[in-house]
Amino acid sequence: MSNQTNKTGKVYLVGAGPGDPGLLTLKGADCLRRCDCVIYDYLANPVLLDLAPAEAERLYVGKKAGRHSMPQDQICERLVARGQAGDTVVRLKGGDPFVFGRGGEEARALAEAGVPFEVVPGVTAAIAAGAYAGIPVTDRTCNSVLTLVTGHEDPTKSESRIDWASLARGGGTLAFYMGVGQLPRIAAELRENGRASNTPVAVIRHGTLPTQRTLTGTLANIADKVEQNGLKPPAMILVGDVVELREQMGWFECLPLFGKTVAITRPLPQLTSMEAQLRALGAEVLRLPSIAIAPPTDAAPLETALQDLNSVDWVLFTSGNGVAHVFAALSQLGLDTRAFGGCRIAAIGSATATSLRQHGLIPDVVPEQFTSRSLIQTLVDQGLVHGQRFLLPRADIAPAALPEALAEAGAAEVSEVTAYRTVPGTPEEAVLSRLREGTIDTVTFTSASTAANYAALCQEHLGAVPTRPAHVSIGPETSRALRELGLEIAVEATTHTPAGVVEALVG
Repeated sequence: MSNQTNKTGKVYLVGAGPGDPGLLTLKGADCLRRCDCVIYDYLANPVLLDLAPAEAERLYVGKKAGRHSMPQDQICERLVARGQAGDTVVRLKGGDPFVFGRGGEEARALAEAGVPFEVVPGVTAAIAAGAYAGIPVTDRTCNSVLTLVTGHEDPTKSESRIDWASLARGGGTLAFYMGVGQLPRIAAELRENGRASNTPVAVIRHGTLPTQRTLTGTLANIADKVEQNGLKPPAMILVGDVVELREQMGWFECLPLFGKTVAITRPLPQLTSMEAQLRALGAEVLRLPSIAIAPPTDAAPLETALQDLNSVDWVLFTSGNGVAHVFAALSQLGLDTRAFGGCRIAAIGSATATSLRQHGLIPDVVPEQFTSRSLIQTLVDQGLVHGQRFLLPRADIAPAALPEALAEAGAAEVSEVTAYRTVPGTPEEAVLSRLREGTIDTVTFTSASTAANYAALCQEHLGAVPTRPAHVSIGPETSRALRELGLEIAVEATTHTPAGVVEALVG
């Protein structure tokens, strides 16, 4: 997507927000969707990288205390070089680029080099972390002043530029960024310069994320509490009377799945909706794709079947994957929904039915229970099987139970065709490490193949299937596969959809 008409590209300094990917601005998301390159920080949620085109380069330049993957001057040089090369670049920075984010240095470097740039503000950590901890940084009942302070000044300075006396006397809420390591000094300076020792203080680690942790105390004891509880950076420090409102206004840490870690075994393209639902309920979501979806090795049988739809009475769709690959094949053939004009359509599950409707097909039959058995029973009860010809575009590893049941019920002909292949997924090592460490609470399964491949990858990478996570199944067929693998089921969804799995987790 490089700019072919101009010699110089453009750099967008985008605030990624404090951690929750839902807090990215619409403009920030738009910049990511059309960029050639993302240069991102440690505090920018990596989930946001999914918004960038698959072919866009992703370059990590994060900084942790004492560990910088790339010095700031080299980051500036890289931004200038990519802009001069004609690329559209997103510099993705945690929080807001101009609030202790060194965005000013990068903007000056771009301006001096004559590279066009824009600044896309982000939600800054003080406001967001406070809000997610139930602490409004201003409140008309007790405070109308907010002061943002760096707790990590430039180490090359000979003395502090912070006017501690003014901060202590000024009242209001003080928000210290990057100050956990300096907390004893911060508390001492404020007390020595006049702030009361009993002034409320909150330290919020991983604000807005499911791993958020909040400690409260006073200027007199907060440093000891942080040390005793082993609370580490990154964290935001809020000082002021507004901290006391947390008891009344706390909401995020009260969400039903807050503090729970849930791994999803669905293929990566299908993770997004379920992932968002779980995050909205407070869960930490890990991507553990045990399967991936691929086109058929040989597309000819599917294409032949679609060109001959006039010879069948019914087309049965068992998944959204089947729908997607059938319509991809139709497109390759130059066909559309009119090819189904002489057929009736059945779908297992509301998600499959929704996929069909999105392509302009309204299924004639959707069973109440989203299982193959329920579909057969529905068709038999309505007298729709005997003497009928059926086409089943399915996965290459789909079980034989459905076509066998149709044949036993009196179908004249049942034809299966591979619409897509199910292949092993490639989970990230970091997620496998979490499995190994036993720090995942729940693993969800939405098909028999996700269960089988999960067991296989655990055997391959871990030597055994771990016993620590609870296993949650989407429905009877998946549960049967889990039991055959020797895996206990903590709960089975009542509604056999990804949304039903989420409901089952909430209980």
